[in-house]
Amino acid sequence: MDNKQKVAEIIKVFDKLYDDAECTLKYTDPLQLLIATQLAAQCTDERVNIVTETLFKKYKNVHDFANADIAELEEDIRPTGFFRNKARNIINCCKMIISEFGGEVPNTMEDLLKLPGVGRKTANLILGDIFGIPGIVVDTHAKRLSQRMGFTKSDNPEKIEYDLMEIVPKENWSKFCHQLVYHGRAICNARKPKCSECPIRQYCDYGRNSM
Repeated sequence: MDNKQKVAEIIKVFDKLYDDAECTLKYTDPLQLLIATQLAAQCTDERVNIVTETLFKKYKNVHDFANADIAELEEDIRPTGFFRNKARNIINCCKMIISEFGGEVPNTMEDLLKLPGVGRKTANLILGDIFGIPGIVVDTHAKRLSQRMGFTKSDNPEKIEYDLMEIVPKENWSKFCHQLVYHGRAICNARKPKCSECPIRQYCDYGRNSM
C-alpha cells in the first residue's frame, strides 16, 4: 500500500472519529484568527484562548492594534511567551494591513507572507479556515504524526507541507491538518503515544513497528 492509499484509509477513519475537527483557537473574524495564531507560536491554544478572551474586548479592530502602546500590549499578551517579539509583530502587521490592504486581512499566500510575524503555517490556516482555500498547516502535531506515519523524513515544515500536498487530496488539506491535531492530542501524543489504542495503527510505520 503506497502513501496515497494509506492517507485515503486514514481519512476514512478520521472522518468517523473527528468529523467536526476545526481550529481550536477562538475567534470571530479574520484579524482575530491572525493574531491568535501569532500568539500560539510556542504556546498552547488553551492558554491563547484565555488571553484573547480579554484581549479582543480591549482591542476591537485593526486600528486598535496598530495604535496600541507596545509596552501595554506586551503586558496584555505576556502569558503567551515571547511577548516582546509578538507585540512588535502584531502592531507592525496591523499597520501593514491598513497601509497596504485597506484594513482587510489579505487572501493570498503571497500577500499574507508579507505581514510581519506571518509564516506559511499561519497563512495556510487563514486561507483554509477564513477563505476556504485549501492549505496544509504544519504545526507540531502535523510534523510529529507525518514523521511517525512515514509520510515525510524531513524536519523542515515547508518540506513536510509539500510532502503532504503530494499524498493528501486537495479538498482534504485543511480538515486533515485539524484532524491530525485532534488525533495528536487524543492518541499520538509526543511523549507516550497510545499505539495499542490507535485506530490507524496498521497504516502507521511507527505504530506497526511498536506491535
